Amino acid sequence: MEKLLQPDTGLMIWTIVTFLVMVFLLKTFAWGPLLHAVEERERRLKEDREAAEKARADAQKIQADLEKKLNELDAKSREVLAQAQKDAEAMRAKHSAEAKEEAERLMEKTRAGLEEEKRRLVGELRQEVAKFSVQAAEKLVRKTVDAGVRKSVLDQFFVDLDKTEKKN
Repeated sequence: MEKLLQPDTGLMIWTIVTFLVMVFLLKTFAWGPLLHAVEERERRLKEDREAAEKARADAQKIQADLEKKLNELDAKSREVLAQAQKDAEAMRAKHSAEAKEEAERLMEKTRAGLEEEKRRLVGELRQEVAKFSVQAAEKLVRKTVDAGVRKSVLDQFFVDLDKTEKKN
């Protein structure tokens, strides 16, 4: 045990020389490439981080552009919808007015037709009344009136009837 506590100078020198050779060899063949690999990895990580930050900034810009476009489309769609509602209301009013005008025209046409039919029926009725009046007068007088006299009497009767009607 005493030998362990006494240092051997030769052994110490060879240990130091071996250690220094090992350090030199490690520095030359191991630490250099290891340090180079670590530096290269650090550089790649830095580039990747910068690329990720740039991509995130681009994504935020694209998202902002998309939100802006969505807002514009939303506003435009609201505008188109409002215009469509206005157009529909105008079209509804136009069709309503046209339908009302058509109904009024039909009513006026019907009135005119009824008025014409009334005039025709009144004319026919007058002729019948006049004919019956003449026949009654013939029977009363007991004489036959010829066709020419009958026609002139009927014409005069209609003229008198028209004058009476116009006065009323």
